[in-house]
Amino acid sequence: MKKNKIKAIFLLAITTFSLFLLAGCGSSSSSASSAKEKTVKIGITGSDDEVLKAVAKKVKKEGINLKIVEFSDYSQPNTALDQGEIDLNAFQTIIFQNDWNKKHKTNIVSIGSTVIAPMALYSKKIKKVSQIKNGDKIAVANDATNEARGLALLESAGLIKLDNAKVPGLKDITENKLNLKITPLDAAQTAKSMDDVTASVVNSGVANDSKLDPKTAVYREKITAKSKPYVNIISANKKDKDNPTYKKIVKAYQSEEIAKVIKKEFHGYEQPAWNYKVLN
Repeated sequence: MKKNKIKAIFLLAITTFSLFLLAGCGSSSSSASSAKEKTVKIGITGSDDEVLKAVAKKVKKEGINLKIVEFSDYSQPNTALDQGEIDLNAFQTIIFQNDWNKKHKTNIVSIGSTVIAPMALYSKKIKKVSQIKNGDKIAVANDATNEARGLALLESAGLIKLDNAKVPGLKDITENKLNLKITPLDAAQTAKSMDDVTASVVNSGVANDSKLDPKTAVYREKITAKSKPYVNIISANKKDKDNPTYKKIVKAYQSEEIAKVIKKEFHGYEQPAWNYKVLN
């Protein structure tokens, strides 16, 4: 009887020790897995970027924790990137980035195209361009590249004429028959200004955050082969342009799966731009 009791105690001790070892190994394995996961901070303007959330879910399987950092205006994401507060950003066009680098002496580069998103003229007071009257107020974004793009949209709509400046500003308006009062505002404020102006030229991202329906736009920017400088991009500091983890994020973004998310979220208004043939 004593032998059986001793044997039982011995087996219990062995079993307990084995379970302890397994638990330790499991904890160690979990810690190792967690340690291997790489966190990458990516800056955006606005909020609720369902496309990037889908990308984050996709790269999670590769051990990449893509953390989305939201900023309230167009000046912050590049400053944060240059200062190392974030690793990437995804909010700007090629032409905006080039202008930013020139003005701020930074070395920010594109590591991949994302979407092309046309601007549009929105209004709470009119439904078509022909209803714009003499002396009406029109808001445009105040940063150089988006202002130029907004003015080009107004020219395309037949409201003004511009000279041949590469990046036109208000001074480059050569004809304004309706004496329109064109008011530059921070891009994030263009949608909010619609109570105070006749119409406002609003970026796609700002329009989306403000729940503006592109189908109700007074006028939409025409996307052609000349629109390539306005393709949106994922950007990094130049020293990180070949970072293999960042390349995996770009590859995940530029996939058929994410193209479907873009089409679903923007109803064809924004288009995948990593294959520019979609615009021809």
